[in-house]
Amino acid sequence: MSRAPSCRAALLALVLAGAPGFATAGGDSGGRRHLPVGETQRSYLIRVPTPLPSGPLPLVLMLHGGGGNADNGEQMSGFTPIAQREGFIVVYPDGSGRFEERLLSWNARHCCAYAMEHRVDDVAFIRTLIWQVARDYPVDPRRIYVTGMSNGGMMSHRLGIELSDTVAAIAPVVGTLFGDEALPHQPVSALIINGGTDRMVPPQGGALGGRFPGAWDGTPLRPAGEQGAFWARADGCEAAPEVQVQGGVQHWRYRCPQGLAVERYLIEDAGHAWPGGRAGRRRAEAPSQALNASETIWAFFKAHPKAP
Repeated sequence: MSRAPSCRAALLALVLAGAPGFATAGGDSGGRRHLPVGETQRSYLIRVPTPLPSGPLPLVLMLHGGGGNADNGEQMSGFTPIAQREGFIVVYPDGSGRFEERLLSWNARHCCAYAMEHRVDDVAFIRTLIWQVARDYPVDPRRIYVTGMSNGGMMSHRLGIELSDTVAAIAPVVGTLFGDEALPHQPVSALIINGGTDRMVPPQGGALGGRFPGAWDGTPLRPAGEQGAFWARADGCEAAPEVQVQGGVQHWRYRCPQGLAVERYLIEDAGHAWPGGRAGRRRAEAPSQALNASETIWAFFKAHPKAP
């Protein structure tokens, strides 16, 4: 397991000391950046609210889907205007691939494509990225969150497990688990969203769909419901969730210890797309409008900082 000792404590020390690279209220709205990770140069897109609010800010990392990139993730999710309105930093990292800016993927262990095949250490990349953003801007170490779509949703699960000392909550969208994950060392709140008509990551589990043979190693996908059960077990929640159904949206909520939450949505008419967002690329599925995933995710993140 790839972990950095006392990562959150180190981030807190940065904030309290006032890192010399902190942006001021002058209007640095971010942009595209590059970051060395080992011998590899990685890239990301960062958006910072202007003027910069006072005090430490929440940080949301949004991971694009397999075959996408940071720009695609920003366009698809629509997190940037929410970040400006709500006063948080949003980062869209690039995965890796044979091409610099397209057909990128994440190494979520059993998926996907280039990143999986080449065993890219994306956990190290995201850990280093969080550290770099915290050096450049006043990041609240108790409010660091990860969300992502599809392969990015799978990677969100992995980061919640392996960076549980740092990540307060995750929100995988149309992602899943593989069934051989270890429990995290610390509790992490989780909001999970899947589509009822998704043929790429079917809610009943089984084989990864799509038109990219070899994109995953053949490990069966677990049913969508097992994601909620996994995080409920990790967080010490009750095993049986409460369920509500409204307007074609099923919503499960687990009873958890104070300060923690595990929730899961299944949108009956949703396929493999970001609900409430935009199609990420040409010929992509049209997103369901039954739920605005980004607004729902931010409300969940905002309510669930890391326990002290």
